[in-house]
Amino acid sequence: MTTDESGTAQSPSPERAALLSALAKHRWLFTATLTDLSDEQAAARTTVSELCLGGLVKHVADTEDQWVRFVHDGPAAFSSFEDTDWQARADSFRLLPGETVAGVLADYAAVAARTDEAVRTVDLDRAFPLPEAPWFAPEEWSARRVFLHLLAEVSQHAGHADVLREAVDGRKSMG
Repeated sequence: MTTDESGTAQSPSPERAALLSALAKHRWLFTATLTDLSDEQAAARTTVSELCLGGLVKHVADTEDQWVRFVHDGPAAFSSFEDTDWQARADSFRLLPGETVAGVLADYAAVAARTDEAVRTVDLDRAFPLPEAPWFAPEEWSARRVFLHLLAEVSQHAGHADVLREAVDGRKSMG
């Protein structure tokens, strides 16, 4: 809920409500893949990559947080490609010693709450140029476009998580 100038609670617009609902659904599908897993299982590599379920949650949280900062601050939310900390990026795909399923899920829930607040309040037409990077075309993205991108990211990674979970113990998120 947002409030108007008088402090009266207002329901989000249909567009914002649809974004919030879709994000919530896909976040649930994504995070449900960690249900009943031990920290060791969530840290298990089940493919040739460094990717594990716990690390995937960290990666999605980091990425979502960065995009929400972008809708507030523009390209300054991203470090330059040349300044990328590649070790930190690699570590974002792993559950490191001392990290837990409960901890990464709590961190992601906090990021999701900040994202949801941004979906409720940010001008959806506010746009910034994308930062310079080999994977971005020189264009502007509106907050609306960023939130749609986040929905696609969470959905894509929910599929990855489902495959990883099935490889850990045979459990499927759906079906």
